[in-house]
Amino acid sequence: MTARRCLLLSALALAATWAAPAAWAQETAPLRIVVPYPPGGPLDATARVLAERVQGELGTVVVDNKPGAGGNIGMAAVAKAVPDGRTLGVAAVATLAINPWLFRKMPYDAARDFAPVTAVARVPNVLVMNAEAARQLKIASVADLIAYARENPGQLNYGSGGNGSAGHLAGELFKQQAGIEATHIPFNGANPAQLALLGGQVDFNIDNLASAAPNIKSGKLVALAVTSASPSPMLPGVPPLADTLKGFEIDTWWGLVAPAGTPAPVLQKLSSAFGKALASPQAQQRFAAIWAEPLPTTPEQFGELAERERGRYQGIVKLSGARVD
Repeated sequence: MTARRCLLLSALALAATWAAPAAWAQETAPLRIVVPYPPGGPLDATARVLAERVQGELGTVVVDNKPGAGGNIGMAAVAKAVPDGRTLGVAAVATLAINPWLFRKMPYDAARDFAPVTAVARVPNVLVMNAEAARQLKIASVADLIAYARENPGQLNYGSGGNGSAGHLAGELFKQQAGIEATHIPFNGANPAQLALLGGQVDFNIDNLASAAPNIKSGKLVALAVTSASPSPMLPGVPPLADTLKGFEIDTWWGLVAPAGTPAPVLQKLSSAFGKALASPQAQQRFAAIWAEPLPTTPEQFGELAERERGRYQGIVKLSGARVD
């Protein structure tokens, strides 16, 4: 039998398998979604929502948390998995676009080791200040903050969840585009950084909306701008930072990937199933509770997003000077 004939028969058999999801569910192992972060975060929450919604079409789905090394451990496990469509990974802007430039040694190639399935969600970041401090300094807008920084050079600082974190990179980009100075103070995670802001230890943060929203709603923090290119429906009345600094845009996004080499028909089947799950009222309601906007795409669209962001973050990471050994 020729190699071409073998490949053809394999492709036909695979297509037939995916055409009958009930039989697939009975005869194969559960679909595994690897989350490269600890349980309880927004990526983990959305993975569990989607796992519930696709079981009728894809069979049993289990969520497997593999945290560590900024998400690299879990994503390396996905990269090394058999490309049969039974292992997926939740890939974020950090693991696909930032870590390749941040870490000196990577256990996977972000551009080559994964096959995109679909984007899942996007959460804007938000520029926030301690509400009491903002009142005392008479800062009610991004323009006010920039003006204060220019009139008081070297006096402002900002916090983040650590060197190379999304908050750090956004802060450095903000400083560059605004032409201001502010000292970066890294903390061991986003929660300690937010506590420092609430306690008056730092002047401003650029935080994930899902993390900052409760304290914005309670009035402890004031939101000066969102970092998405357009206003966020989840934070009405708060302008985008791009209104003041043209072109400024940094979002937190994540999606699903399979190991490289996963057959195209399998990727399309998975993308369709998860796309329907993302469009369901139940998923949209659950996503809204964590301030996430569903972002279903084709595999091609998600691949283009990841490639574009990877190129953009190369310059941003270099600007920050952050490196992880």
